[in-house]
Amino acid sequence: MALGREQAINGLMTEYEDFAAFVRALDDAQWNAASRCSGWTVGDIARHVVGTATDVAEGVVGTHTPDEEVAMRAGRTQAEIADELDTALDTLRNLGAIIDDDAWNGPSPVPELTMRQGILVLAYDVYVHTDDMRTAAGLPPKHGGFGLDASVEYLADELGNRSWGPATLALDGVEKFDVGAGGDTVTGDAMQFVLAATGRGDPAAVGLDSSVNIYADA
Repeated sequence: MALGREQAINGLMTEYEDFAAFVRALDDAQWNAASRCSGWTVGDIARHVVGTATDVAEGVVGTHTPDEEVAMRAGRTQAEIADELDTALDTLRNLGAIIDDDAWNGPSPVPELTMRQGILVLAYDVYVHTDDMRTAAGLPPKHGGFGLDASVEYLADELGNRSWGPATLALDGVEKFDVGAGGDTVTGDAMQFVLAATGRGDPAAVGLDSSVNIYADA
């Protein structure tokens, strides 16, 4: 079952609001901790997430690489990064309010993505990077919620694009999603699936192999 337009847009705004609050709450040791994103600290991950949000708000999404987003914000503190996200959110909420059903199914500012896919990518980016940051900062993972649903739906789309499957993702605590036309059922912990499908965890934890990793050929 795909997430609806209003649910997805409102969910993304909430994910960004929670992310800003999370960033503000990090102490300096957590902010500067090395992460599993090669070469990036916890603060660098936040700089990337917020840089992407700012580019979307300013209508220049895709013009900066993740490393450029980080470099442009080098040295900025937790409060400065959270403040930038708050500013971007003022614009993003207004943009979200004018997305109707036609726009939802139409092209996004990123040519190869529909608006629906673009929203899912942003929600996925916030969710998985929040987990990267929490892990590096010694904090427990954030289970459940919209971000996890959006991440599983995004990964189902992406795996289908890569001709993985077909399969039906019937993971614990989230909506059911088909990969391709649907097929063999994949069960287990949804967060473990997200970690496996992004190269962050052991795919055997959900009964799969390394082919599920969407970054395997990157």
